Formats: sequence, C-alpha cells, structure tokens
Amino acid sequence: MMKHNAIIAAAIAATVSLSVTVPMTVHAAGKEKCYGVAKAGQNDCANLAGTHSCAAQSKVDNDPGEWKLVPAGTCTDLGGYSKEEAKALLSSSAAAL
Repeated sequence: MMKHNAIIAAAIAATVSLSVTVPMTVHAAGKEKCYGVAKAGQNDCANLAGTHSCAAQSKVDNDPGEWKLVPAGTCTDLGGYSKEEAKALLSSSAAAL
C-alpha cells in the first residue's frame, strides 16, 4: 500500500511540475501577459487580486485583473494592459470606492 501511495504522489508531483513549466516555456516563446483582454472563463492563470489561482476562472469579460498570453507586442493593440498598468488601474478603482 505504501508503494502504491508513493507512485500516486510521484505522478501528482510530475503533473504539477508540468503545469508550472509549460506556461513558462510558452511565455518565453514570443508571448507576453496581457491584462484586461480575457473573456469570462478564458483567463490563463491566477488573477492580480489573488481570488483564484487557475486558468478559466475569470467571471467577467475584460477584467483588468485577469490575463491571457498573447503574441509579444500585441497587447496594446488588443486594448490590454501590462501588469504594472493593470495594478495601477485596479488600485485607482479601489481608491475611488
């Protein structure tokens, strides 16, 4: 039973490590994070607010705290923001409340 549990744990660890390294590889291949362009349920990973840490969990279209990987140099053309711009936008929105 212990050997079976070790095999399962190793499989889970391998799966998690692959899910972490794949986006890094894609990001390095001419892609950039673009905030504010993801449609509901189509974000690529964790949001700036920290309310979720997974892909496909955004609740509304074009939330400035959600991001998608896009071809490098196209984010502004798509109407999106860099991470710094999105943080500034979100903090100014929160200050207005």
